[in-house]
Order: sequence, then C-alpha cells, then structure tokens
Amino acid sequence: MAFRRNIYKSPAELRSMLAPGRATAASLAAVRAAIRPGVTTLELDAIAEKTIRDLGGVPNFMKEPGYRHTICTSVNDDVVHGIPGARVLEPGDIVSIDSGAEIGGWNGDAAISVVVPDASRPELVAERQKLADVAEQSLWRGIAALASVTHLNHIGDAIEGYIESQGSYGILEDYVGHGIGRSMHEEPPVFNYRVRDRGPQVKPGLVVAIEPMVTIGGIETFTREDEWTVATVDGTAAAHWEHSVAVHPGGIWVLTAEDGGAAGLASLGVVPVPIP
Repeated sequence: MAFRRNIYKSPAELRSMLAPGRATAASLAAVRAAIRPGVTTLELDAIAEKTIRDLGGVPNFMKEPGYRHTICTSVNDDVVHGIPGARVLEPGDIVSIDSGAEIGGWNGDAAISVVVPDASRPELVAERQKLADVAEQSLWRGIAALASVTHLNHIGDAIEGYIESQGSYGILEDYVGHGIGRSMHEEPPVFNYRVRDRGPQVKPGLVVAIEPMVTIGGIETFTREDEWTVATVDGTAAAHWEHSVAVHPGGIWVLTAEDGGAAGLASLGVVPVPIP
C-alpha cells in the first residue's frame, strides 16, 4: 500500500508530540471528574477547553471546518461526533468524550466512555459499564499488539479477537483510527477489525490513534440532522475509547495517557518506555 507522505516521524518530532498528548489527557481527566447527573455537555466542553488552554494548547477539534467545540460528547446511542450543547446528563447515561489538543503545531487525540451512576437501575448500569470496559480493554489489546507486531493491521485482529471473546458486540467498520502528527487525522488508517492487507510496517516513528467504537447491538449507523452526530440505527448504546501511541527505538509510549500507558498495559506484559 502506497501513502502520499512519509508516515514515520523523527525522534525530535516524536518529542514534540508529548506536550499535546499530555494536554489531551489532562482535558479528559478534568471532564471525567465533572461527569455527574445534571451536568450539561456544554459545561463539560468548557472544562476541556479551559484545561487545554491553561496548558498552552489549542483545542484542535475547533480547527475542523464547521466545528466550534473542544470535545465531542456522544450519549447512549450516539457513537461519535456528538456536539456539546444543552443536553443534561441523566443517571444511567453512557457518554463518550473525544478530545484533542494542538501545541506547537503537533496534535493529540483521545477518547473515553463513562457511565453516569444510577442506583435505581443497576442492570442497565452494569450492561453499559461492561460495554465501556470491553471497548477500553480492546483498545489496550490493540496498543499491546503495537509493541510486538510487524505490520499495523495486525492490531485489528487483536482488537476484534478480544471483543469476540467478551460476547455479542458490534464493532463499527465505517469509522476507524488514523495516523496523527502535524494534522489530527493523517495516514495510515488503523482498523479495529480484521482485514486482509497487512498495512504499513510498525517501526520507530510511527504514531497512530487507535480508537475502537463498540456497540451493544448492530453496527449500522446514520448521521443525525446536525450533520455531525453518528448514531446507531437500532438505537443501542455505544462506547468509544482512543489513545494516541508512538513507536520509538526503545518501545512504545501512549502519548495521551498520563503514565504513558503503564497501568493499562501492566496486565498484558507490556512496559511502555518513555520517548528519550
């Protein structure tokens, strides 16, 4: 497969991606701490924007043509690209938060899914929490695979294999991960499911955003009237997790995790190595 540009970064360029990765991680941590019944998605957006700007960054989602917010807030059957607004989070909601920061012309991109507590509906909360956990753990399986595979598309096998082992979940195929660097979305595509092509070599300088999008039901989606929000056709809940990860001569480093991915990878036998 040929690419329009060199997809591998230099050591100096990898170091330049540390700051936007940290700012992205901080924005998600701040939003996670604020998620509760009664908060609006626009309030969460303001928290993320302040966090990124206080760290010297710019919300890179705002640079997308026609998008004016710092984060995407996708609730329940909305999978990705939900627009922050007056919507109030309710007990039992599952909300996916996608955020990104740009510092010095370099980008970070990551996402989390959080279930709003609801003591009155424990079965619903448990179902949605398992969905969020399966999506998150599939992400960590993909990241762990990046530490040892020879070609990028082997990651999709690790992600899909884990999700299959957890039950009957759907993996979106119309939306995939991507390279990241000077632009938030770069080549190559990063598939969250098995494909025949091996993809590019995994070698030092590769930086990718891995982002499985998982549903309780089917994988068919549609775009709402706002022309941004992607929702499931069957109305079932979805979860979205994402990290930006760099490959360097010493190993891998999760740019958008505060610990470089140490906690998430600990049980998988992979130790992230800081970028020198």
